[in-house]
Amino acid sequence: MAVHRIGILTGGGDVPGLNSVIKSVTYRSVERNIEVIGIRRGWEGLTHVNLEDPASRARYIFPLTRENTRDIEHVGGTMLHSSRTNPSKMKAVPEFLAGAEFPRNGDRWDMSAQVLKNLEKLKIDALIVIGGDDTLSFAAKLDQLGVKVVGVPKTMDNDVRGTEYCIGFSTAITRAIDAIERQRTTVESHERVGVFRVFGRDAGYTALYTAFATSIRCVIPEYEVDLDRLISLVMSDKREEPANYALVVLSEGARWQGYQTQSYGEPDAYGHRKKASVAEALATEIGRRTGEETIASDLTYDLRSGSPDFIDKLVSNVMGTMAFESIVAGRSGLMSAVVEGRYAMSPIPDPKLGARRVDVATMYNTERYRPDYTQKLGLPLFLTRA
Repeated sequence: MAVHRIGILTGGGDVPGLNSVIKSVTYRSVERNIEVIGIRRGWEGLTHVNLEDPASRARYIFPLTRENTRDIEHVGGTMLHSSRTNPSKMKAVPEFLAGAEFPRNGDRWDMSAQVLKNLEKLKIDALIVIGGDDTLSFAAKLDQLGVKVVGVPKTMDNDVRGTEYCIGFSTAITRAIDAIERQRTTVESHERVGVFRVFGRDAGYTALYTAFATSIRCVIPEYEVDLDRLISLVMSDKREEPANYALVVLSEGARWQGYQTQSYGEPDAYGHRKKASVAEALATEIGRRTGEETIASDLTYDLRSGSPDFIDKLVSNVMGTMAFESIVAGRSGLMSAVVEGRYAMSPIPDPKLGARRVDVATMYNTERYRPDYTQKLGLPLFLTRA
């Protein structure tokens, strides 16, 4: 089937590089005389849009051209905006659809049929979805329902299955390194212990790779550390450092024996609640047990803001073009990926499998609570396999 109109959306948390994907898809499409329709605010744009209402249509539907995407790759975030909407588990039905019949999914509404209806009304032949495992989980469902859909993985956690790299990861690590190196001077000046929290609900890649580049201790969700040993190692670092300070970085989902990550607030559309600061918890324990002064620093949202670095600009452009080429070739149910260090197309991951996680046996030193720096010969560039 010939492709005349492509839809594109971004879902979940923003990361640097999203606009590069949008631009590359738009430019490649214009070269082939294919229209591109931007769906604003993620999946919400296909559940909440009232195509008969000009105001609603303007809020959610944004035709993309070379002119309105010309310079967008230089800035972070997403020009299409985003949301954490799950069409198969909606808390409420939009007011203009009140009275319409939708299947129940537990205590939520399944509005998949409305998404299909709007795609048909918009005459969208295929959809490109840029997102993490949550956003891509509904893309997988659309593929099963017969929609031509291709994904592009993005998340600063780098935890989407089927790919060794997700857009936003490199910039997040670059920002984390910069933040820690800047704050190192303050921690050193006051001879304190600096405890840094980064994102990583289920996977510890962001903390692990930050520790790799800054040569500090780290705690990841995949391994439950012994708190006494962790504090002993950190205190040893402090004693052995001529400037009498120490640093440690933790994933938001990090845990130790006797402590489980604390959550608060209402679950989002995919069942996730916000995590209480594990950095504050560890800093408190260090202070209580040793009497040392600590500084807890939350780096989470700062790592996903601002412009993308070189790697994210490059990978975003390539992955966007790969997604477009797959659509034109009539392929569906795939996502752009990096496999064995090479660009590839992989199946959109099965949401039942959950996040891709750090292989503790080969990547994390459970004695030293550091990355495993050894035995990297022959590994892909990002030291892990999809």
